[in-house]
Amino acid sequence: MEGQMNAMLLDRPGQPLVYRQIPIPQPGPCQLLLRVIACGVCRTDLHIVDGELAAPKLPLVLGHEVVASVIGCGSEATGFNTGDVVGVPWLGYTCGKCRFCLSGQENLCDNACFTGYTLDGGYAEYMVANARSCFLMPAGYQGAPAAPLLCAGLIGFRSYRMLSQKAVKVGLYGFGAAAHILTQIARAQHKQIFAFTRDGDTEAQLFAIRMGAGWAGSSLDTPPELLDAAIILAPSGELVPKALKDINKGGQVICGGIHMSDIPAFPYSILWGERSVCSVANLTREDGLAFFKQLELSPVKTQTTIFKLSEANEALQQLRKGQLKGAAVLVMDEK
Repeated sequence: MEGQMNAMLLDRPGQPLVYRQIPIPQPGPCQLLLRVIACGVCRTDLHIVDGELAAPKLPLVLGHEVVASVIGCGSEATGFNTGDVVGVPWLGYTCGKCRFCLSGQENLCDNACFTGYTLDGGYAEYMVANARSCFLMPAGYQGAPAAPLLCAGLIGFRSYRMLSQKAVKVGLYGFGAAAHILTQIARAQHKQIFAFTRDGDTEAQLFAIRMGAGWAGSSLDTPPELLDAAIILAPSGELVPKALKDINKGGQVICGGIHMSDIPAFPYSILWGERSVCSVANLTREDGLAFFKQLELSPVKTQTTIFKLSEANEALQQLRKGQLKGAAVLVMDEK
């Protein structure tokens, strides 16, 4: 397929995206050509735009929470047919040859490429993606509301899977796109969710309660009881020592973001007692398959605000200011 398409391009970090026509990409042998249905707006996109993640492909089409329909397949692309609806996540390519790929840790691949960062993503009408990195979207999750599942859902779910099975009282620090999806899954598994928001953001706290949290408060607040585990979804390093203080002995603090501000020094006493801190990097294909299987057992409903493709800068700005409850999603058609 040849011709031009509309896209939002990042020409240089620190500058607004530019709405421009560019050539429709052509799929390589292992790639799918996709018509984008919708693309979620992720906090990682903000880190790229703001220059906090170094060395992006430039010019760059952002976006790694993509729901799209297959309109063409490369000669070696298998597993999909024209008309299938697929999801494209952050991890866009792995080499399959390094020691991490060979040991089932493809999320740590030495030669990985990332959708909307080192590969062009879904802030465009069309894109190409490696077939092995795509997921067939289940019925009921094939429209714009499903877009946040491809990062907020997948990375949140990987973070959640890292928790001990014994963890019942779970704190979520930063209640946005990932947290509102995780809360629904955790509640279906009879977990107790404690939601922490920006100080003074009572609207987000009420949103957390509506989504199923049993308690919601400021990230400065002490929860009513010690937690078994904490997942930090906000990019704020100062939340690590705070979460350590909030968890019981043997508890876990999982840092779910790709970027976080520096973690301040803290006394060993709040780590002692076999508490642990661990980061989450990307995802594996097995994570994705397990996530979509989980959705069959406990369906989730995403809270989204829809923007046109040309309104991507406005969506990013609202995300930056904390004005969104749930997730922003770009659609290729008019609202």
